Amino acid sequence: MGSSRLPGKVLRPLAGRSVLGRVVRAARDSGILADLVVATSVDPVDDAVVAECARLDVPVHRGPVDDVLSRFVGALDAHPGDAVMRFTADCPLLDPEIVTLVASVYRAVPGLDYASTSIARTLPRGLDVEIIRADALRTLDRLAVDHHRVHVTSFAYARPELFRVLGVTLTPDRSTLRLTLDTDQDWALVSAVVDHFGDVSVPLAKLADWLDGRPDLRTLNSSVRQKRLEES
Repeated sequence: MGSSRLPGKVLRPLAGRSVLGRVVRAARDSGILADLVVATSVDPVDDAVVAECARLDVPVHRGPVDDVLSRFVGALDAHPGDAVMRFTADCPLLDPEIVTLVASVYRAVPGLDYASTSIARTLPRGLDVEIIRADALRTLDRLAVDHHRVHVTSFAYARPELFRVLGVTLTPDRSTLRLTLDTDQDWALVSAVVDHFGDVSVPLAKLADWLDGRPDLRTLNSSVRQKRLEES
């Protein structure tokens, strides 16, 4: 809830469902998760997130505000698994089909530590999916410092000599689209998408085709600068 550029963004309503609720639904609709946990902070402002999770019937783990990696390890301790998929709660247009695809790629490559669509980006920002082996996540917790603890998995792809990583790319390249939620401009675009399609998860191809015909919408947030990892 304490976003610096768009406070409270994860609980903003979209077609009768919160931003967080849309992310939870997309993750569930992928059909490949054994468990789903929301990892939020101990800051009192995030009590509202806990209340929303109770309404959504999804478990919650609370941890440090800035040490997000510790939050993930705590969630893994409470809900053990072989691997962890990470979804950020400001991506209300997450595509369940891409979640399923990345999980399938991860399973198909023996000995893989980490797979992500953001290593060599071809997807719009806001639709990225990543998965990390549980033991590799615990190794990150021992080694990662500074901004790597905020971004959870960034130390893995920053040190490929230590981890076996794989970038997942999809064609055509749609990386120029920005479909995440971090600014008022992003909110204007996401709201327009949801106003048009309603309370459903929209496949990327269908969404991209529609936006191709709406340059007025695509330019709403085209000038937004994504923060560098080190700025967190």
